[in-house]
Parts: sequence; structure tokens; C-alpha cells
Amino acid sequence: MTTTSAAEPDAPARSHWAAVATVTVATFLVVTAEQLPIGLLTSVGSALSVSEGTAGLMVTLPSLVAAVAAPVVPVLAGRLDRRLLLIGLVALTALAGLASALAPTYPLLLAARAVVGVAIGGFWAVAGGLAVRLVPPAHVARATAVIFGGVGAANVFGVPIGAVIGELAGWRVAFGALGGLGLVALLALLAVLPPLTAAQPVGLRHLAEQLRNPGVRAGVVATFLVVLGHFAAYTYVSPVLQDLSGIGAQLVGPLLFGFGLAGIAGNFVAGAAVARRPHRTVLVIVTALALTVLLYPLAGNGPVGGIVLLAVWGLAFGGVSVSLQTWMIKAAPRAVEAASALWVAVFNLAIGLGSLVGGVIVNAVTLRGDLWAAGGLLALAGVAVWSARRIPGLR
Repeated sequence: MTTTSAAEPDAPARSHWAAVATVTVATFLVVTAEQLPIGLLTSVGSALSVSEGTAGLMVTLPSLVAAVAAPVVPVLAGRLDRRLLLIGLVALTALAGLASALAPTYPLLLAARAVVGVAIGGFWAVAGGLAVRLVPPAHVARATAVIFGGVGAANVFGVPIGAVIGELAGWRVAFGALGGLGLVALLALLAVLPPLTAAQPVGLRHLAEQLRNPGVRAGVVATFLVVLGHFAAYTYVSPVLQDLSGIGAQLVGPLLFGFGLAGIAGNFVAGAAVARRPHRTVLVIVTALALTVLLYPLAGNGPVGGIVLLAVWGLAFGGVSVSLQTWMIKAAPRAVEAASALWVAVFNLAIGLGSLVGGVIVNAVTLRGDLWAAGGLLALAGVAVWSARRIPGLR
């Protein structure tokens, strides 16, 4: 069942690949903006006299705000041209980066980070399903993979480069550079993004209708469990590599770089496969994730096992975003924006909760206990995906 109450405009007759590439640049910006503080926690904490734990709110807060903003921004935007909405959200990201660079106190810095959360949620609610507006149906899966390639590129290049800038020139310069990148993305969107008329505004009724769509509902549940399980474990991947696998601290950075490269590869492999067999592709990805995390306490006790499992983990998780977003497009082809808004809200909520749950388990039990729990959540996600095997359009 799919609802047509919030119908999408018809697919374009020709491809706008330049616009797809520009949205990818904007994706790179938004994900870098979300995760940039990860490499700056110590320097920000020292400069503004807060603990590293408190400084970590710079990462948690935007995720939670984005979870609220994802369904709210499309509703408030009404019939506003989505081109103007995307441009406005990218401009907001750039301004928030500059405000972060200039913030004299930590509360003001957190306020700027909350603005980033609004931009993240609104951006993904629109951009996640934008491929259907930019290319003909035959090319949607590939265009979606290209757009989500910006996520992997940000993890591999954006966050590490930001950390290097912060180390060499200071954390304020790193945030300022983010604002500069936002200006570049803004100009590119102005130059090549075509008008994207909203055929019918997304309302609260449309969001509620999508929760009655069995394909969307299964995708939302699977997304929540996958992201929750992944971040419950991955947030603590550094101590896992060092304490369980016996890998030196100096190798953690290069290994996480390799994790990101594997993720980029997984994104494009999944993008090609999900167009043909969406259900099977998502099931394979989630099963691979569950097995990898569950095997880590058993087979990741040495450097070789730890490195091999980390590479498989990166490859599998790299396919999560593009495959689940494509799932949503196929489950609600006439209500992509409403379904995407729900998906983004759940995704970001699960990021914040996953890190929180992982921390509680690590403190109360052990790193191994955290991996077992995360693997269990991923296994439950596999059950949710398997249960949707008979839904039309997802087979």
C-alpha cells in the first residue's frame, strides 16, 4: 500500500547530473558540519573551560534537534520551492559555522550547534529523496548513491581535515572554514539547481498516513534498530580496537580512515544492487552488520581479526543510508518527501540514543557487553526487514 495524498511532481524527462553533483557537495557540507566537533572536543573544552564530556553535547544536540526538525521543516515550508528551501538550509549551515567560530561562550556555541541541527534535519528531509526530482526513474538509484556519497566523503575527508585545521590553526578557524565551504555550496546550488516545485505541501496528516503504509513502517523500524545498534557499538570503536583487538592508538586514525573508504565503496555497491532487489539488498546489509558486530567479541581479539571485521563493518554500513532511503522511495513513490522526513527523524534520533545506550552499557557492563547488545539490536533489525518480504514494490 502506498498513499498518494502528498503526491510528488512527475519525474523529469532529462537528467540534471550537475545538480546531483552539487547536492552531493551540500551533503558533504551538512555531514561535516554535524560531525566536525568530534575532532575538536579537547581544544574547545580547554578554550571554553568545559569538560570533554560536556563538549560532546556539540555532537549530540544537533542530532536530537535534527530528529525534530526533519518532519517539522517540510510542514512549515508548505508550498515553498524546494530549491529555495535547500539554498536557505545550506545558508543556515554556513551561518551557524561562522557563529560557532565567533561564539565567546560555550552556551552560545551550543546555540549555534542547535541551529546546525535544524539545517541538518530540514536538509535531509528534502535532499534524501531528491533524486526522483532530478533524474528519470531508471537513474534514481544511481543518483541517490551519488548524493549519499557525500556522507562517506565527509567521514573520510571532511572530519579529519577539520581536525587537522583545528590542530594547526585552532578550533575557531576550523568552524570558520566550515562557513566558507557553506558559501561555496550555496553558490553552486544557486547556479545549477533547477526549480523544485512542491506539488502539495506536506502536512501532519501526510506524515501520519505514511506510518500506516506497511513498507514505510517497516523501513522506519529497521532504520531505528540498525542505526541504534551501529552507533551503540561504533561510538566506542576506538577503545574496542585498542582494548579488545590490541591495536596501538597510533593506528586507530588510519584504520578509521580505511573504515570510511570501505563505506564509500559499500555505498555505491548497495546503490547498484538496491535498484534491482531492494528487500534482498537491505536484508543482506543488515545481516552482514549483525554478524560482524556479534563476531567481534569472538574473532576480533587480535589485530588481524579486528582489522578484517572493521573493514567488513565499514563496507556493510556504507550501504545503509542509500539502501534504506531507496526503500522509502519505493515504499512511498507518491509521497517521497513525507516518508523521507519520517526516515530522517528516526535516523537522527537513533544516532543520539545509540551513543547514549552504548555509553550506559560500557559503563555498567563491558565493551564486549556493548558489542553483544548492539549485535542483538542489529539482529532485530534483520527480523524487521525479513518481515517486509511480501510488501509490493520491495521484493
